[in-house]
Amino acid sequence: MKDEKAEFSARLRAALKDAHIEASASVLEKRFNARYDGPSVTAQAISGWLNGKTIPKQDKVRVLAAIVGMEPHELQFGGRARVGEGKAQWAETMGPQERAMVDAFLNLPAPQRKLVRELIMALSAQRSGSKGG
Repeated sequence: MKDEKAEFSARLRAALKDAHIEASASVLEKRFNARYDGPSVTAQAISGWLNGKTIPKQDKVRVLAAIVGMEPHELQFGGRARVGEGKAQWAETMGPQERAMVDAFLNLPAPQRKLVRELIMALSAQRSGSKGG
């Protein structure tokens, strides 16, 4: 398990370097907590990830992977494929307004992102319910 922690730490540090993000607990803490929907993560916990003392849970790995532009499984288990190399088809169909909206959404605090998601899901469910008529 100790090797697994060290290997994760090395992958995280390399990914941060590739993404031109300082491998600093305080720098990563701000970026991470701006995107994470759960309770804030401390710089001390992030330091543990960076120094090979702990491995974050999967929900946190997903956020870290998004920050550095990797697929979560590649950050957690190895591999260097970048998200940009295999863009999702829906991303290719987005115009400038949709891209700006996604960027704005990602910059919202977690409680506001949750509210926006709930609104979209409610509107989507309402629209789906009216199609069957």
